[in-house]
Amino acid sequence: MSGHSKWATTKHKKAVIDARRGKLFAKLIKNIEVAARQGGGDIAGNPTLFDAIQKARKSSVPVDNIDRAVKRGSGAEAGGADWQTIMYEGYGPNGVAVLVECLTDNRNRAASEVRVAMTRNGGSMADPGSVSYLFGRKGVVIVSKVGENASVTEDDLLMAVLDAGAQEVNDLGESFEIVSEASDVVAVRVALQDAGIDYESAEATFVPSMTVPLDVDGATQMFRLLEALEDSDEVQNVYANFDVSDEVMENVSL
Repeated sequence: MSGHSKWATTKHKKAVIDARRGKLFAKLIKNIEVAARQGGGDIAGNPTLFDAIQKARKSSVPVDNIDRAVKRGSGAEAGGADWQTIMYEGYGPNGVAVLVECLTDNRNRAASEVRVAMTRNGGSMADPGSVSYLFGRKGVVIVSKVGENASVTEDDLLMAVLDAGAQEVNDLGESFEIVSEASDVVAVRVALQDAGIDYESAEATFVPSMTVPLDVDGATQMFRLLEALEDSDEVQNVYANFDVSDEVMENVSL
């Protein structure tokens, strides 16, 4: 799990500062629209929307864009698309299991883009159910070690979130990852807020039950596949069951 988490945080950092920021913004805006449509536009009564907005703010999405997305999703303003969530399954290099979550208004276009990205980058599509059993739905909260949290330790986090249902705290280098059951992610996030600890994101995600270790070549191929998939406007999230050691990460050019 640590390898994929490291990739996610590295990729997120890159996306915020480079020319792909527009794609990241678009995906975060989609999350807000869907959350508002499913649970209403009041963040006090819609924790999923609260967390979607928090993640967008942390990624510097303009407040006006966020407000308009909430209005479109909740029906207060026209123009919201009929987003559908579709999950595709496949294999990456070295037999790595891959789940591709799309949020799209055109199923055919999404399927085509995922298939092209997979086949051109050493991956292959798989039948539904072929790899999804290797993943479990979990709550994941990311806490940065910089800024307000510079003095926060792993023990501080454990003290704050254990009673809220947290199962483990992982050190990812520049941030901590707190894992819980998906149903406990809001409780964990609230516990952090009550303890005065700032967090980057809190969401339900897919976490692998077993991982495939990759060497430098395998990791390079895997990251290339992830980049290709996430470059699609149709793809919202990609989950994969690989692990990359710190030593290998240092030798991979992203």
